[in-house]
Amino acid sequence: MLRTPAGDHATGHNAHFPDGPSSPPPAWATTDLLLETVRSAASVVALAPPDSAAYGDVRLRFGTQLDAHPLTDGDGGRITDEAVAAYVAKYTSKSVEAAGAADRRIDSWAEIRTLRVTPHVRALISTAWRLGGLPELEHLRLRAWAHMLGYRGHCLTKTRAYSTTYGQLRADRAEHARTLAGARELFADWDDGTTTEATWRFVGTGHTPAEALIAAGIAEDLTTNRETARQELANGNHPERDSLRKLA
Repeated sequence: MLRTPAGDHATGHNAHFPDGPSSPPPAWATTDLLLETVRSAASVVALAPPDSAAYGDVRLRFGTQLDAHPLTDGDGGRITDEAVAAYVAKYTSKSVEAAGAADRRIDSWAEIRTLRVTPHVRALISTAWRLGGLPELEHLRLRAWAHMLGYRGHCLTKTRAYSTTYGQLRADRAEHARTLAGARELFADWDDGTTTEATWRFVGTGHTPAEALIAAGIAEDLTTNRETARQELANGNHPERDSLRKLA
């Protein structure tokens, strides 16, 4: 998404180096020009992948489906900052799970065959897995990101000179959360040994089949011992009655 803040022609320093979202665009940067730029770039740009006999001489290009249009408030007026933020959040918060893909990393080809996904998503995951096995594509780590349909990047691009970094945003958010929780004194600036694990994977619950057999055997032995103790107490002919009462 390309945003052109409303305003007059930029002059002086701002004509070349914007100071932020409030800096007006140059006069030549019209909405129509930007839309045509997007359409033109999408039609001619191409990327040559690493050479491989698996797919031959190909070029990666954008498809025919392209949607480029200006965002307005519905009446043709200037859109607000809040509306832009909501529009961006709608798409950046989407994940491949919403499209029916897997929510965790895949470890084997057999696992792909058992995924509960659509045929289209399975084909994309399978393709990423097969390509990831090629030595010439190993650096792309396609198998590690097959569950994300081979894509490991982010949909937003930015420049650090104009914006901030995700690392800084995460740090500020963590600091804000600690302050709200009243636990700021628990963390020091020099504390860099804390590791945050943000990815969890379900391993299992309960006993394994072998452990279940052992547990069942122990439970059966305890039941048998209790029944034997009750019978001895009922007969009244066992010398260790106090111990049997505790066992029963």
